[in-house]
Amino acid sequence: MTPASNLASLAALLADTTRATMCLALLDGRAWTAGELATHARVAPSTATAHLHRLIDGGLLVERRQGRHRYVQLADSSVADLIETLAGRVEDRAAPPVGLRAATVDAALRRGRTCYDHLAGRLGVGVTDAMTRAGLLDQSGGFALTPAGLAWLTDTLGVRAEELRSGRRPLARGCLDWTERRQHLAGSAGAGLCARFFEQGWVTRIGSGRAVRLTPPGAAALRDLLGLSGLD
Repeated sequence: MTPASNLASLAALLADTTRATMCLALLDGRAWTAGELATHARVAPSTATAHLHRLIDGGLLVERRQGRHRYVQLADSSVADLIETLAGRVEDRAAPPVGLRAATVDAALRRGRTCYDHLAGRLGVGVTDAMTRAGLLDQSGGFALTPAGLAWLTDTLGVRAEELRSGRRPLARGCLDWTERRQHLAGSAGAGLCARFFEQGWVTRIGSGRAVRLTPPGAAALRDLLGLSGLD
């Protein structure tokens, strides 16, 4: 197959509302069952299974087995980056949410959410900006964690150094936030920071989706650590 045909095949995988809905849901970084995704996308289980097979065969999702249960999740962080970037391209043309429930969900996602394994929304951008002001991140020539930032992550937050060096991911990378239109911290540093926020109880999920809420202890920690307030 030519590069053009490969690109067309990839685009075709997401050119379906049900498959796009599933991929957006999986941006929360967790593994879902086919039944959970069927309920979320409001389709029959058999329909969900057919769509999931296409996404797995196309390399966007992977399947994992645990006992009698089968779970699917995004193949890796590069797939999450692709979907988040595409979502950002169409957000300006999206119709405003209709109804109280849709508007509530939309507002929660804009306040704070997970983008695969790092924080996004106003929360993610706010933390990124505060780290930059504190000299922990350098955005002047790209997106880089400073020596002080590395020490802050490992010594202050307790992120393990081996987590930051795992795999082929960059240590720090900017990810364009599709609601804020600005960069938030991704890469292994963003993943480690997000994991610590959950472990410490500083953020908690809202329902079963991607939206997260900053807890009172989290708000206090951000004030103490980064001088950041107004996100709770």
